Amino acid sequence: MVLAVLAGIVIAVITAVLAARAGKAEAERKAHEAIAIARGEAAAEIKAAELEAAARKKAIETAARAEALAIRTARDEDLARAEAEVERRAEAVTRAEASVSALADALEAREDEIAGGQRELQSRRDRATGLERDAAKKLEGRKAELESRAGVRAAELIANLGQAWLDDARARAAAELRAIDQSAADPAHDREARRIMEIAAARYHHHYLTERAMNHLRIGKDLVAVLLDTGGGERSMHKSLERVSGLQLLVNDEHDAIRLDGLDGVGKEMVRRAIGRLVKKPETLDDARKDPDAWAQKARDHLEQEIRALGKRAFQTLGIPKAHPEIVELVGALNFRTSYTQNQWWHAVEASYLAGMMAAELGLDVKLARRATLMHDIGKALTHKIEGSHAVIGADIARRLGEPEVVANAIGAHHADEPCNSVYAYLVAASDAMSGARPGARRELAEGFTAKIEDLERIGMSRRGVINAHAVHGGRELRVYVRERDVDDLTVVEMSTEIAQQIAEEMTFPGQIKVTVIRAFEATSTAN
Repeated sequence: MVLAVLAGIVIAVITAVLAARAGKAEAERKAHEAIAIARGEAAAEIKAAELEAAARKKAIETAARAEALAIRTARDEDLARAEAEVERRAEAVTRAEASVSALADALEAREDEIAGGQRELQSRRDRATGLERDAAKKLEGRKAELESRAGVRAAELIANLGQAWLDDARARAAAELRAIDQSAADPAHDREARRIMEIAAARYHHHYLTERAMNHLRIGKDLVAVLLDTGGGERSMHKSLERVSGLQLLVNDEHDAIRLDGLDGVGKEMVRRAIGRLVKKPETLDDARKDPDAWAQKARDHLEQEIRALGKRAFQTLGIPKAHPEIVELVGALNFRTSYTQNQWWHAVEASYLAGMMAAELGLDVKLARRATLMHDIGKALTHKIEGSHAVIGADIARRLGEPEVVANAIGAHHADEPCNSVYAYLVAASDAMSGARPGARRELAEGFTAKIEDLERIGMSRRGVINAHAVHGGRELRVYVRERDVDDLTVVEMSTEIAQQIAEEMTFPGQIKVTVIRAFEATSTAN
């Protein structure tokens, strides 16, 4: 509306200006008329605006009153619901108070009952204490009377009875030991032992390949040059492999092959795999050149993961609970140790199966026999830095890592380094010998075999009264023939024992060697 008024005034002014040009009088007249018209129109517009504003104000006030009424109605409804909820909760509180009051009355009555029971119990305890005192007095009186009649005190009588029982038990144990010693030479025991061993050996079946250590790697001049190249750094790949593996890598004169100088089977396998990976994947050569130490250590870490997996596999294959992680790793490391070309991991598993089958035949714990046998060679997985025989080292490790004493003793006794304290120790020794003596299990060089035969026959011929000494069964038995007139029966037994001890002290051999001394009486006559 204000804009309309302003527009009218502007029109009037413009009209006045125009009129001034046409004529002053006419212009003034027209200007007054225009102004009057504009004022009328402006007054009309203002009146209309006032009426419209009053209508809008009334509408707004009506809407506000309606909204306020709706809000008040909603608030009244909420208040009504809240009051109803308060009344409901008040009723619930009243009921709860009544329940608590009843419970308190019941608890009070229960406490009174318990107090009465405690008083009754204390009264009975007092009566029992009195009866016990009376009984103790009567017992002491009876005891004193019996001691006076018997003429000996009760403590002395108990000591005498205990000593008598101990003497009787010792006598029975000595008698049983004598009976065992007397029956030890019974051929029936030998036949039964052979039967059990034959059953176990016949039941076990597995195919093995004789393994040979690969000490020479012919890899070509180019790769040898790469291994020896320092690349401007402080360490070459060759030196990194030596440091991580613990071996010496000697290059031949032609510089096309490397000889692994050392006896650590794990280190040799680590070097072979690291170099084999370079041959198969030449793209890894750049990374190996950049950081040879990390490259060599990565190869060692991969092999150690496989060793742990092999240890777990051995326990899972035999169905026995896993041992300490350190023992599991030692069992897995046996896969890279050989004894006369026999893989020691497979040897441990094979011997464990044999021990388990013999234990089953004897009614013993099969899993315990397998467990002790599986760990019997873990000392072989360690280096020379730990002194002692592998059996003693393995037994010490088993004891330190929480294995039962029967298992540790079986490990330490399987080569007679400590006395056998259980039948499982004998089972471990027997299964170890059976696995090592299996045909094809181990092999020796021809020169070593010839020297072994010569040493056996030399030791056999070194005794007085010996006629001949022959190594038979591939050097696993020595038969010594003596003169009947020079050697008696008792000397024959002593001679077999002495020869066996000398063989064990002077020679190194797998398995066992049986010594048989034969004293035969020969009668000769001539018929004409």
